[in-house]
Amino acid sequence: MIVPVILSGGSGTRLWPLSRKLYPKQFLTLVNETTLFQDTIIRLPSPMSSPLIICNEEHRFIVAEQLRQIDSENKGIILESVGKNTAPAIALAAIKLLSEYEDPVLLVLSADHLIDNKSKFHNSIKIASKIAEQGKMVALGVKPTKAETGYGYIEVINSKDDDYYNISSFTEKPNFKTAKKFFNSGKYYWNSGIFMFKASVYLQELKKYEPEMYSICKKSLLETHQDIDFIRIDNNEFSKCPDKSIDYAVMEKTSVGVVVPFNGNWSDIGSWEALWDSKIKDNDNNVSEGDVLLSKVSNSYIHSSSRLVTVHDLSDVIIVDTQDALLVSSKKKSQDIKKIVETLKKTNRVESSNHRKVYRPWGYFDSIDKGIGFQVKRIFVNPKSKLSLQKHIHRAEHWIIVKGIALVTCGEKVFKLKENQSTFIPRGEIHRLENFGNKTLEVIEVQTGEYLGEDDIIRIKDDYQRK
Repeated sequence: MIVPVILSGGSGTRLWPLSRKLYPKQFLTLVNETTLFQDTIIRLPSPMSSPLIICNEEHRFIVAEQLRQIDSENKGIILESVGKNTAPAIALAAIKLLSEYEDPVLLVLSADHLIDNKSKFHNSIKIASKIAEQGKMVALGVKPTKAETGYGYIEVINSKDDDYYNISSFTEKPNFKTAKKFFNSGKYYWNSGIFMFKASVYLQELKKYEPEMYSICKKSLLETHQDIDFIRIDNNEFSKCPDKSIDYAVMEKTSVGVVVPFNGNWSDIGSWEALWDSKIKDNDNNVSEGDVLLSKVSNSYIHSSSRLVTVHDLSDVIIVDTQDALLVSSKKKSQDIKKIVETLKKTNRVESSNHRKVYRPWGYFDSIDKGIGFQVKRIFVNPKSKLSLQKHIHRAEHWIIVKGIALVTCGEKVFKLKENQSTFIPRGEIHRLENFGNKTLEVIEVQTGEYLGEDDIIRIKDDYQRK
C-alpha cells in the first residue's frame, strides 16, 4: 500500500508579496487554474491511497476548502501549531499510518512543487516504490539543467542496480562557483524533496540517528483529538522537538539511502526567477500578467493584481503589484526577497503575513480603506456560515447589507437584515454576524475607535475552535 504524505507547511517568503505567511504560495494559482497544493494531489498516480496532509494550524481551513474544491478525499489533516521542519512532520505521518495499516510505503511530497510531465513522474514513482519495498529510502533526484544556487544537490555513485544510484553526499544550496562545478561534473542531482520509503524503515532510521525527535513525535501522538478531518496532536510535547529537515536528520546519515532519477521538468518555484522560467514568454522574453503595458522591456516578469502597471526601458526585472504592496527587484537577485520579509516581520508590518484580502473559515474580508479612527471592510460570508460570537474593547461597528440576508445577534437581540438595511454594534457589545441565506452574504463594515487591530477580538463562542 502506498500512502501519499503531503507536506504543506511552507511560508514561501521568496514569492512575496503574492505569497504571505497566512496565505503562502502552495495555495495560490501561480501556473494554472488550480493551486500548487491542488496540483500535487491531482497529479498523483492512480490507483493510490488518498493522501494524509500535514499543515500549519493557521492554514487548516484553506487546506480543507481547497480539498473540497477538487473533491479530494483524505486520510486526515495533521495540524502543527509550530513548524519543526520536514523530519518531525514525516515522523508524525509514519507513526500514525503504521498504527493503522500494515507498514505502508510513504510517498512524501511537498505541496508547492511544479512538475509538468506527469507520465515521467508516474514512471519514477513506480520504480521508486519497488525499491522502497526492498527497505531502501529513496530520494527522487532531478538532473540539473543549469548551475542553480537555490536547490540542494545529491552526489551519486553507481550501484549494481540500473534503476538507482547510491548516495555519496548532500550539499545544501551551494554558491554559484560550486553549483557550476557540480553541474559540469555530471555526478550530481538536484534534491527534489520527494521521497519514498516504508514507514517502519523511516522510523527505524530516525530512532537510530535522532532518538530524541523520534521519542517526542511518538509522545505527541499518544493523545490525539479528531476535529472533523483535522487531527490535533499534543502540541506542548511537539514544541520540544528538534527543528531538522529529513536530509539533515536521516538521509545524510543512513546507509540505505538511494537516488532514483526523475527526468521530467521539476521546480520548487522558489523564486520569482524560477516562476518566470516556468511560464510562456512573449517575443521579448517577458511574462506579463494582469493589466500590464510594456515598452522596450525584456527578460522580465511583470504582475498586476488590480490596476494598470506600465514599464518602460528596463530588462531583467521583477515587478509585482498587489493591492497593498509593490515589489521591484532585479531578476537575478530575486532569491534574496526573503530578506525584505524578514525586515517586515522585525518592524511588525502586517504585509509580511496578511494580504489586504484576509481569508477566514467562514469566508473572507477585504480592507478597502483606513484612516485615523476608522476602517472600512467588505465582508463576504459563505452560505450557512457565521462569525464567532464576540465583542471588542476598543471599537464600534456599523454594518450595511449589500447582498443576501444576515442574521444579527447584538446583545440580547437577534434579528434579520436584508439588502440596503443596516445596524450599529456599540463598543463592548456581544455580537455575531451569520449568513441566513443560500448565497454569499456581502456586508460593508465601518469600524470606528482608537484602536482597530485584528487582535481586538474577544471570542465567546466559535464554530471553528479558534481562541
